[in-house]
Amino acid sequence: MADENIIAIACLLLAAAAAIFIFFVRREPGDSAPYRTRLDQLLERRDTIYENLRDLRFEYRSGKFSEQDYEQVRQSLEAEAASVLAEIDLLTGANSVLARTHSAVGSSREVKGA
Repeated sequence: MADENIIAIACLLLAAAAAIFIFFVRREPGDSAPYRTRLDQLLERRDTIYENLRDLRFEYRSGKFSEQDYEQVRQSLEAEAASVLAEIDLLTGANSVLARTHSAVGSSREVKGA
């Protein structure tokens, strides 16, 4: 009977500890980390692709890839990088900024030429 009481008390203590942990433990600031935006994800992907291109170039120079394999993988990575950069431009509006800059430069040249 004493063993049964000890087991019952241990179960109650375990249940109480679980309840305290669930309902009363304060969250760490890192627990509610900010949501990563699509732009953050794309910038990270861009950096990864650039790193992969550097690694690929190094491995090709060290003889681990044939020229054909190197070109195939390089073209694939460059195409992916172009896609990621285009999406970054769409999200940041970089094309409109470049267009405004080019038109401003063109109009200032026209003024100087007149």
